[in-house]
Amino acid sequence: MDVVYTSDSCDSDSREQKTVDLGHSNKRHLDDDLLRVSKSKKLAEDIETVLLNHNKLIRVPLSLADFTNLKVLDLSNNRLEELPEVITQCQLTTLIVKNNLLTDKSLPKSLLAAAGSGLKELNLSGNRFAHFPEQVIELRTLKYLYLGGNQITNVSKDIWKLQNLQLLSLGGNLISEIPETVGLLNHLHALVLCDNLLEMLPASIARLVNLKSLLLHKNRLRHLPREIITLRNLTELSLRDNPLVVRFVKDMTLNPPSLLELAGRTVKTCAIRYGAEDLPRTLIEYLQTANCCVNPNCKGVFFDNRVEHIKFVDFCGKYRIPLLQYLCSSKCVADTSSSDPGSEPSSSMMRKVLLG
Repeated sequence: MDVVYTSDSCDSDSREQKTVDLGHSNKRHLDDDLLRVSKSKKLAEDIETVLLNHNKLIRVPLSLADFTNLKVLDLSNNRLEELPEVITQCQLTTLIVKNNLLTDKSLPKSLLAAAGSGLKELNLSGNRFAHFPEQVIELRTLKYLYLGGNQITNVSKDIWKLQNLQLLSLGGNLISEIPETVGLLNHLHALVLCDNLLEMLPASIARLVNLKSLLLHKNRLRHLPREIITLRNLTELSLRDNPLVVRFVKDMTLNPPSLLELAGRTVKTCAIRYGAEDLPRTLIEYLQTANCCVNPNCKGVFFDNRVEHIKFVDFCGKYRIPLLQYLCSSKCVADTSSSDPGSEPSSSMMRKVLLG
């Protein structure tokens, strides 16, 4: 296949973008084709996009380093088992390596280089990663991260360091738990967690105030955290093929409270005054951890001992979704069915709920 150059006007910076398109060439090696392009220094400096997708590549052409202004590199749908260090020498903003044979040992020790710290989009979907690639955490400018279709079992607790992240796609993996630190991704607009092994979500999801799309279908969720109703910008919630839709669960658990718990509840509910001269510092700190019962008819509090209760909440006036809430006593369960106006979100908050 001949080398094809295309040029398009760019609205953002008026620069002429030039592309080398060697995609769908059905070749195992493309070194000679790229060398022909890079022979002209001026031409090599102009190239910003190289498309090598849908070939039979078993290794990345080292001549990519000759394209000093390379921004977009598409290596998808090949047979790559490793990404060489040359990748980090490019000034990439977009790197697409989906549908290859990459494993946990396939990435360079660091994805950063002097010129490679501006990566905004990274697509590693459809590979063979078993663990979340820690090198990704270095990419602080990243906005779009795709890791779906692997065999990933964990999500790094340091995910919060990707503060510019707007889309996080982790669907089609083997993830059973999402760390609380996900709630610190302040700019996240879309979170894709479908087709995993999740049984619960962290309450910190409610901190994602800019979240618009939350895809949770094909998991093992029996309920959602009550805090999810505070996500006022959420317009798409996909829940199909979860036990909470297929088979509603109404479990309630209660263990006898300790003497410390009972004493703490008495102090708080009776508004007994206390100070540093009355109680040890550890007890004062303990009393400060009191949680209010969500039943508006109850003025009680709880500390470590609580009743987990499933409440069905209306979404869009059509679906009833089970949310997890915590009560101070089993006596509060019967009173919560119709007395919590704050838990009935309007249809304007949730315009698209996918259950079927």
